[in-house]
Amino acid sequence: MAEIRPFKGIHYNEALIRDLTDVICPPYDIISPQQREDLYEKSQYNYIRIEFERELPQDTSTVNRYTRSAETLKTWLSEGILKQDDKPALYLHDHYFTRRDREYRRRNLFARVRLEEWDKMIVRPHEGTLSDAKSDRLSLLFAMNANTSPVLSMYQDNGRQITSLLDEESKRQPLFRTAGNNGERHDFWVIDNPDVIRKIEAALENRPIYIADGHHRYESALNYRNEQRKNAGESTGEEPYNFVMMSLVEFSDPGLLILAPHRLVRGIPKATLSGFASKLKSFFSVEALPLKSPDVWARVGDLLVYTQKMRMVIFGIDLDNLYVVTLDDPAAVSTMMPYFHSELYKKLDVSVVDHVILENLLELSREKEKNNLDYSYEMADAVQRVLRQEFQLAILLSPVKPEMIKEISDNRDKMPRKSTYFYPKCPSGMIVNRLDTD
Repeated sequence: MAEIRPFKGIHYNEALIRDLTDVICPPYDIISPQQREDLYEKSQYNYIRIEFERELPQDTSTVNRYTRSAETLKTWLSEGILKQDDKPALYLHDHYFTRRDREYRRRNLFARVRLEEWDKMIVRPHEGTLSDAKSDRLSLLFAMNANTSPVLSMYQDNGRQITSLLDEESKRQPLFRTAGNNGERHDFWVIDNPDVIRKIEAALENRPIYIADGHHRYESALNYRNEQRKNAGESTGEEPYNFVMMSLVEFSDPGLLILAPHRLVRGIPKATLSGFASKLKSFFSVEALPLKSPDVWARVGDLLVYTQKMRMVIFGIDLDNLYVVTLDDPAAVSTMMPYFHSELYKKLDVSVVDHVILENLLELSREKEKNNLDYSYEMADAVQRVLRQEFQLAILLSPVKPEMIKEISDNRDKMPRKSTYFYPKCPSGMIVNRLDTD
C-alpha cells in the first residue's frame, strides 16, 4: 500500500527568522488580491513570493511569476533565509486554532509519499479537479522543481502506533513555536531518528491514503512525474519526482474539521423562483423556521448536524423564514441522479442539492454555474448575502464527516465538487520538498 519516505526538507532558518508569523501564508487558492498585497508588505521574506507571485504586464512564457518564484527560492537558499536539512527527516506540525470559541489542535506529519495512479487504490481521491487550477500548479511545479505546499491527506491508525510515536516526538523542544494569523499557533519538529522513521514507514505500508485537500496538487505531481520519466528515458522509481509531499492527518484527529460549502445561487428567472416552493414540496417535507426566532443559528446547526436524515436549510423563498427541507424518500429523486454514481453518492446531502434542487428544480445548468453559483462556509454569512441581494437563495448544508469521505473513496466514487472544506487550510511556507535533488 502507501509508501512514505523522509526527505531533506527546506524550511526557514530559525537563526534568522525568529517568528514564522511574518513569513508563512495561506495556500494560493484562498488568497484574495488584497491579501496578496498585504502579505507582500508584511515581510520581504514572506512565502507569498514563492507560493503565489505577482503577475507583471511584461511577463512572457520564459520570464513570469513562476520563474520569479524559482529565483526567489534559489536566492533565499543562498542567503541563508531558507536552509535545507542535512539528513532525511519527517516533519511534525501541530496546528492550533479556534473555531466558535473552542480551541483545536490538528496534528500533521509531513512526508514524501510515492505517487500512484488512482486506479491502484493506494492513494484515494474523493473529489474531481478543474483544469485551470491544475495548469497553474503544474506551471509552478515545472519552474520550481519542488513541492511548495503539501497535499493534505488522511490515514487510519487503528492501533495508535503512529499516534504514540508522534506523542513521544512532541515532548521534545520544537524547532519553531510561533503564533500565527487569526489566533492560530504552530509547533514544528524535525524527526530525523532513523528508528522512529522506520517504525512510521512500517505502520503505514499496509494502508491506503485518502486525499483531503489538494487533489489539483496531486494530479499536477503525477503529470510532472510522467513528463520527467519521459524526458529521462529511464527511471529507477527512486528519483524524487516519483514522490509528492503530503501533510498526513489521522482520521480520528479531533482537529480534522470539515466545514460545509453552503450554496449561494443567483440568475434564477422570476417564474422559476416563484414556483420553487411548490416544487420542493413535491419531493421534500418543508418546515418554516422564523429568521428572528431565538437562538436560530444554534437550532439550524443542530438540525443539520444531529440528524441521520437527508436535510438542508434554504433561505430566500421569502426573507422572514429559513426553510428546513427534508428528503424522506430518496427513491423519489433517484432518477434525477447520474446513473453511474454509487448508491452512497446518491444519499449525500450535497448530491441531492446539486442534482435535484439546483439542476432539476431550479434548472441551473453546469454552463450557468460559473457566474451564478458561489459558496460560503458560514451560515449567517450566506443568509446575509441573500439579504444584501447579492444572491437569490442560500442553501445550507451539513458538513461531511471524515468516515463518509472514506466510504465514497473506497467505493471508487467521487463527491460533487465543493463538497468539503477542511478548516483551517494548512499554511504554506512550513516546508519545501525539492524534486531535483536528494
